[in-house]
Amino acid sequence: MALIIAFARTRRIAALYAFVALWGSASTITRYSIPEEMEEGSFVANLATDLGLDVRSLVQRKAKLDDVHSKNYLDINKDTGELVIREKIDRESVCTSKTASCFLKTDVVLENPIRIFNVELEILDINDNAPVFRRRTMHLDVSEATAPGERFSLTNAVDADVGANSIKTYYLSESKYFNIDIQTGSDGSKYVDLVLSGNLDREEHAIHNLILTAVDGGVPARSGTASIIIKVLDINDNAPLFDQQVYRVDVTENSAVGTVVMTLNAADLDEGANAELVYSYTLYTSEKTQEIFSLDANTGEIKVKGAIDYEESESFEMHVQAHDKGSSPLSGQCKVMVFVTDLNDNCPEVTIKSLKSRVKEDDPLGTLIAVIGVSDQDSGVNGEVDLTLNQQASLPFVLNKSSEDYFELLVSKPLDREIISKYDITLRLKDRGTPSLSVNETITVEILDINDNAPTFPQSFYSIHVVENNAPGALLTSLSAFDPDLNENQYLVYFIMEKEIVNTSMSMLFSINPENGNLYALKTFDYERERDFLFHIEARDSGFPPLSSNVTVHIIIQDQNDNTPIIVSPWRAQGSVIEEVIPRSTDKGHLIAKVIAIDADSEQNSRVTYQLLQITDSSLFSLDQYNGEIRTTRMFSYRDPRQQRLVIVAKDNGDPALSATVTIKISTVEHVMSFSETTEVPIEYDVFTDLNLYLVIGLGTVSFLLLITILVIIVLKCQKPKPKPLKMPPANRNSIISRNSVISQRSSTIADSTLISSDAYWYSLFLAETRKGKVVVRQPIVPKGAGYFVSSIPRSIGPTETSDSRASTLQEVDRSRHLP
Repeated sequence: MALIIAFARTRRIAALYAFVALWGSASTITRYSIPEEMEEGSFVANLATDLGLDVRSLVQRKAKLDDVHSKNYLDINKDTGELVIREKIDRESVCTSKTASCFLKTDVVLENPIRIFNVELEILDINDNAPVFRRRTMHLDVSEATAPGERFSLTNAVDADVGANSIKTYYLSESKYFNIDIQTGSDGSKYVDLVLSGNLDREEHAIHNLILTAVDGGVPARSGTASIIIKVLDINDNAPLFDQQVYRVDVTENSAVGTVVMTLNAADLDEGANAELVYSYTLYTSEKTQEIFSLDANTGEIKVKGAIDYEESESFEMHVQAHDKGSSPLSGQCKVMVFVTDLNDNCPEVTIKSLKSRVKEDDPLGTLIAVIGVSDQDSGVNGEVDLTLNQQASLPFVLNKSSEDYFELLVSKPLDREIISKYDITLRLKDRGTPSLSVNETITVEILDINDNAPTFPQSFYSIHVVENNAPGALLTSLSAFDPDLNENQYLVYFIMEKEIVNTSMSMLFSINPENGNLYALKTFDYERERDFLFHIEARDSGFPPLSSNVTVHIIIQDQNDNTPIIVSPWRAQGSVIEEVIPRSTDKGHLIAKVIAIDADSEQNSRVTYQLLQITDSSLFSLDQYNGEIRTTRMFSYRDPRQQRLVIVAKDNGDPALSATVTIKISTVEHVMSFSETTEVPIEYDVFTDLNLYLVIGLGTVSFLLLITILVIIVLKCQKPKPKPLKMPPANRNSIISRNSVISQRSSTIADSTLISSDAYWYSLFLAETRKGKVVVRQPIVPKGAGYFVSSIPRSIGPTETSDSRASTLQEVDRSRHLP
């Protein structure tokens, strides 16, 4: 039994010695010093040698570094036991405060048994940052009456380096009027004042341009420059003076905004405007300090205007200058040291009661959202809690104090779910202690939807182009409206608003999918019958009551080359050959015939050109591809055959092109005979003894007929009167119907102006026939059956009645008479 007790005591003593040895080894700190910005992989130290470890045991005992910082700047080479740089170390990044020494702490941890070695790596500063002025250009106004020795505050330079590498001195460019005085602040930083060293004369030198250079103490030294522009002013010779050069004052942390810290008092021996002082911060005062404290420019009163946090800064240093209002202001400077007092250690608490987390967007103002209770474990002033809403101005809610420690959260503005569907309301609780403490609590309020928005289309007007001959049921477009409401309030139904066109309902022409707004064509459209459709489509939601909106849809039918040209002149029966008889003595350039074709299509598809498909002798005739005129290119010879055969094709400009052909058989004779069976006999001219009188009458007749034609066309185009059937008197014995008369019917709903593909046809026919001594008159009549009539009749008879009383009529009046 005694042996067992002795063995247990021995084990406890051994464990105690092992713990003490481990504690002693962990408490030992190994320190190294290296410069910053060393390259990756650089050697720092041999840990195995310095710590007395076997290099081979590093891998076995799983040696590793336990970094204090988040970044792994160091690493252990387990093969050699060396401590090396893993990532470049920037001293200014590791140690943000400008302290004399900067340490990077890490622990070397070994297992089996566990051992911990503390390693501190001192980061030595190198001169890798140049001095930088906060203001590159400084403007000073100096009175010419300023006495030598006057000092002017200049902006100081900032150097991120520390110690010897920080700013060492300042240099001023050569000047016989100014020099600088370098001062050292309480933290060792260098400040510089501009000192007037000589008497100024504005009339001699009004502007002084100086260069201020800040140089650090590194090797090699770095520098930065700033420009000083000094304007010399006249008069005013007394600078303001403070009763102290340095003021010290205490202020409590989290003092309320507007708290008076102190009032500065400077005196100026001048009178009037030269004695009125203006207080301002100098360039030595940091921007952060200026954000926390305000300085009254007229009274010199310093107040709190921002939050004072003891944990962020224990003191503030302000450099204040007072300058007078003379024409050449003079100034005096002082320094104010503000020390912050810390207190208060309990945060307020909040309790949410009767929370209504879902409200309708049409709930009235004053609706109760929640009852909020506040409390604080502190007593007295420190236990008094103020409750506010974060970003109160942007929230449609307000707090109303109902009792000592309870607040009501109420609706204060109209709600709109489509603008904001959910509110995250942040409650700020802040006690009145010194310094004050605060906490935030967030509650969420969801806005429920009502049907208060009508559907809207992206456009108010849609133009949809549809090529004719479309397949029935083809998808034309998809019209989608948007409703910002939710659920059934945003489910939309589309339908076509009924409208009749020529006793035809829109629903018989088009169909729309009520669910997705897809618009379909229910029939095949013909451009020659229908050009466009205009109707409305309505989108209606499923809310209660339902809301709706409509959009205008314009369906534009586009032409397709689906009509073959029709040859209307020279007219012939279906499949027959046109025969022309001309004398063999016909001169070169004589008009043999004119081929005229029309196309029911429009624009490019209706433009007809003419080509010779077959010809007996290509050197004898020519064809104008635009107006269809067939002319002789030379005179006939005795070798030319008496009969010539021409096959002419009229082709439109569509893609693919469509065409029609006509065959003309030309017979040549020695003399042209007058046959009673011919279809066109020119009427002889009256015999005039005076040729000049004949010419005047002929020109007057042509001009009169042309004017009448233009007036008739204008009246028909503008007024479009209801046409009356024309009854033609019977032909007399001296007149016959022209062999070129053509009657054609077109089933179309287009206007009369498009029956013949373009007015170019009428103009070309007019030119051709007038060359033969005839006058062409076009008399369009609005067609009922969309027909047209082309004829050539003598002047002595009226128009003949055609098979289509509504047809357009082209009359040719022969104005030639045989001379005796």
